[in-house]
Amino acid sequence: MKIIFIGATGLLGKPVAKALSDAGHELTLLARNELKAKQLFPQLPVRRGDVFDVASLENAFRGFDAVYINLSVEQQSRKNEAQPEREGIDNILIAAKRTGMRRVIYLSSLIQRFQGMGGFRWWVFDLKQRAIKNIKESGIPYSIFYPSSFMDTFINLIKGNNLMIVSGSKQQMWFIAASDYGKQVAKALSIAGDLNQEYVIQGTESYTWDEAADLVIKNYRKTHLRITKAPLATLRFFSLFSPSIRYVANIIYALNNYPETFESKKTWDDLGKPQITLAEFASNL
Repeated sequence: MKIIFIGATGLLGKPVAKALSDAGHELTLLARNELKAKQLFPQLPVRRGDVFDVASLENAFRGFDAVYINLSVEQQSRKNEAQPEREGIDNILIAAKRTGMRRVIYLSSLIQRFQGMGGFRWWVFDLKQRAIKNIKESGIPYSIFYPSSFMDTFINLIKGNNLMIVSGSKQQMWFIAASDYGKQVAKALSIAGDLNQEYVIQGTESYTWDEAADLVIKNYRKTHLRITKAPLATLRFFSLFSPSIRYVANIIYALNNYPETFESKKTWDDLGKPQITLAEFASNL
């Protein structure tokens, strides 16, 4: 399948792009910064495009079967600003229709389901649910993936000898490695045909953030780590003065309280069981 990949240069983009390429898909990257994309993926072609520019997307999309969307909200951004996962996806769908794209592949999230639970409401989750709705109503066959927490997140939580987490974790999460997720995406595309697909993506083991952090510390090899915890209440106070801290406080609150259950039996039956444990992931960081 000829796929144009949006968002390959981020933390979750690189392992998925590699998995799709390794599976034999003909991958091209869409990027505003062509140089950065070529430095990360010297073996893959790059087309210039901007999700806020429909014309650039139409030019980039011609000749492709599918578009993979890996977009997110910038932590420092505000609701009334143009958002890649709102206006950007609207533009992607317009360009996909005009160029005869045969499939839209979207990395969503499981945690967006926390919207409305216990009175919690956040414009970021509204945006993500709107994206799902618009993709489903676009008339283009789709593959939508709803992952639990990614193990890869720990890469950004290690600062020197410290593993930075926020207190208050109450719920279990089925951590998944992005490379395992990428293999599942590749398998999904091989069996998709003209069908619509939705899959919950979860790993084989569940932990709270505290339990997961302990496991990472025990298996991390580069240096001795110690856990540094920030109280969520303190984070939420400072969120009054900073959009980026507000983003972190809201996502952590949702993760700490979303009652995740195991839902991936069908995913494993169709796409294969994840292989990487959190201990193995940490030992290879």
